[in-house]
Amino acid sequence: MDPNHTGPEEYGHGGDTPRQRPPRESLTSDLGQHTPVPARTVQLVSGDFLLTVNPVDGSEIEPCPPAERPARPGRLTESERAEVERAAAPPLPPGPAQPALPLLARQDERESLVRLLARGRSVRLVGPGGSGRTRLLDVVAEDCADLAPDGVVRLNGHRRTADDLVHDLFHAVFDAPLHRPDRDELLESVREIGAVVVLDDLEFGGAALDELLDATPECAFLFAATPDVADPSADAGVEDVELSGLDRAAGLDLLGHAVGRTLTDEEATWAGDLWFESEGLPLRFVQAGALLRQRDRLRAGTSAVDEFGVFEDVRPDEAPYDPADGDEVPLPSLGEAAAPAPLLASRLSASARATLRFAVALGGEVPHQAHLPALVGDTHADAALGELVSCGLVSPVGARYRLAAGVPAQLEAAGYTDDADARIREAAQHYAWWTGHPSVTPERVCAESDAVLAALAALSPLAADPADEPSTAARLARTAAPAFAAGLHWSAWERALRAGAEAARIAGDVGEQAYFHHELGIHALCAGQLDRARAELEASIGLRGALADKRGTVAGRRALALVADRSGVPLAIAPTAAEEVPEAHVEESASPPRGVPMAFPDLQPPADTGLVVPGVVPAATVPQRTKDGVPGGLKGLAKRNLVAAGAGALLVAVLGTVVTLGATSDNDPASPSENVGVNPSASQGLDDGSLDADPAAGNKGDTGKATSRPTDPGPDGTLGTADDPTPTATESDEPSDEETGSKEPDEPDEPDEPTPSGTKPTQSQKPPTSPSPSPTETETEEPTEGPTDPEPTDPTTTPGEPSTSNSASGPVSSAPMETSASATQSTDQASPEEPETMI
Repeated sequence: MDPNHTGPEEYGHGGDTPRQRPPRESLTSDLGQHTPVPARTVQLVSGDFLLTVNPVDGSEIEPCPPAERPARPGRLTESERAEVERAAAPPLPPGPAQPALPLLARQDERESLVRLLARGRSVRLVGPGGSGRTRLLDVVAEDCADLAPDGVVRLNGHRRTADDLVHDLFHAVFDAPLHRPDRDELLESVREIGAVVVLDDLEFGGAALDELLDATPECAFLFAATPDVADPSADAGVEDVELSGLDRAAGLDLLGHAVGRTLTDEEATWAGDLWFESEGLPLRFVQAGALLRQRDRLRAGTSAVDEFGVFEDVRPDEAPYDPADGDEVPLPSLGEAAAPAPLLASRLSASARATLRFAVALGGEVPHQAHLPALVGDTHADAALGELVSCGLVSPVGARYRLAAGVPAQLEAAGYTDDADARIREAAQHYAWWTGHPSVTPERVCAESDAVLAALAALSPLAADPADEPSTAARLARTAAPAFAAGLHWSAWERALRAGAEAARIAGDVGEQAYFHHELGIHALCAGQLDRARAELEASIGLRGALADKRGTVAGRRALALVADRSGVPLAIAPTAAEEVPEAHVEESASPPRGVPMAFPDLQPPADTGLVVPGVVPAATVPQRTKDGVPGGLKGLAKRNLVAAGAGALLVAVLGTVVTLGATSDNDPASPSENVGVNPSASQGLDDGSLDADPAAGNKGDTGKATSRPTDPGPDGTLGTADDPTPTATESDEPSDEETGSKEPDEPDEPDEPTPSGTKPTQSQKPPTSPSPSPTETETEEPTEGPTDPEPTDPTTTPGEPSTSNSASGPVSSAPMETSASATQSTDQASPEEPETMI
């Protein structure tokens, strides 16, 4: 599409009618804030996907609803096909129309090509650059206009793959806007096309060419390629037609048509030497004709102006001229005629030379004439394209122009690459603004795709230079890639995304990297490359998770779920890079259940154990260590282990450590050995070797665990013997002897008073003794309120006799095992202890 001829929907006017300027009010300021232009979003159908191209947060993809699926595409009408063909042709350069050169000495090749195409055969026209392949294709296309039902379709293979060409053929015949069919639907549609396909600048052969031919069995192809392109396979059925240079007579005739007059004897001799040097390539004679025309202008000097006037429209070469002494301009040397680009460029306007510098910097891609005024800085720079075309320095490639064969190397040798870096940055900045402008349609961006991608590819190596702005390449890719996607030019879309991802990586812009990886994943998903789509989307989700980009992360997860659905491989349960993995805290135990090794059996509570289920189970805490880092040892053990004496030992085993506390019994009913506590036995932690028990309070505070421990050593002064009094369970940890001020062993003991909550004393012949309460306990000694859990019936207890047993088993004598729940209360509040069974 010609950027100079805008449609009615652009710029607010239709056709060529100028828009009336609104009247200016003298008191009204024009410096107010304008309404921001919304981002250009396009919704299209790719296969069975509904793709929303969003240049802000990234494209969104979902299964296409049935109501949004397009109908079967219909064929274009003749007028629509003519419009498509006009858009595919290169634009006419501004300025006076150039005379069309005849096709000389090509009649045999022309008839051979038409005859083969009429039989339905595919032909490949092979010739070097500058041999006139494009001009011959134009003539043959006119001859074959009525051979096929769908007529002649002109395509361009410059930097196009076989898949791109199949899609281009589909859209050249069928009316399917914003619809890119999947592979099966595409092949089904193109098999119905019967046309003569004229494909210029073919760049592939072999298996890729076989794929193109197999997809279009009803089409006859006319390919044009250079000798360095791979040959078709032996089974392709494509015939080659060689295109050589012109003979000497045809070369002189072409030179005369290019000059517009009859050659002199000196010029004919000079042209003969040029024919031998250039091997008869037509392009060299066209450029030689431009050299002779420039020579005629130089020879005319001021005589033509004196005779015909300044404003007379007279061609200098038509002016009668009789050379005088000193006015003779010599013919170019043979070397200058064989490589005429520097000499021709030196005689052009400044705008034309600046255009050549941009073209050399962009790898031979000539910017569209509509961009030349902005790039060159001259309002009339668009006329430079006409100068370059008339000199034969550029040649048409599809809908655009490129430097002619051999011209880039000649200009590089002449120093046209000295300021290439600055030209590349200027072109990239201009295209970044132009492709992102909302008035520019995706079709116009796709028509300029070669120059945009050339600027992007040339700017990427410059991003490593500290003097350059690396964000320019990323910004250009960010604005051009959505336009390529919306214009269904997906090979250019992928190239722009990869160049942008590399530029963003060099610049260290994580947000841009996440965008480009997301778009690459969407492109791969639409292309059916599920493994690559998964990798790109996971990378994008990880980067966006680091940036806390919720909207982008959600879009990436939706696309990733769609990939998992299509591939049949579910998403990994493991968290991705965007998720936070909970840290392992110290208080979390990593040991097996109950902390018991497999070498020891799990202790199960007896079936007939009566339990008093507490309302709230106190949370376990980390075993406390001493100041030296050593576990609490016996002190930690005593917090959770009640004195037991039945069989004569208490088994404590964790991680291969067995702690046996033996206590003897004198068969005294009041002896603690007759009672076995129901509290769980202590276990040893895996991290520090400490016992898995509530930590010591460090002589300060309260751990909140209901435990009991002996604080009175008894008459013999030693803890753990048979004469020690039975401890009582309190809800909080017992403070140390130093803090509580417990009595000495020789002081008289006092029996415990019944608690206000109605707790029964332990079954014994005499009440157990306990140390005197500390001042703190005396101050907090208040009866607790609230209902208490009923005590289980003990078969060995005399009716009416109180029982304070807190053991899980009875004496180890012949009497039956006695079990009861821990229901004792402290003097300040009651809290049940955890149940456990003891063997």
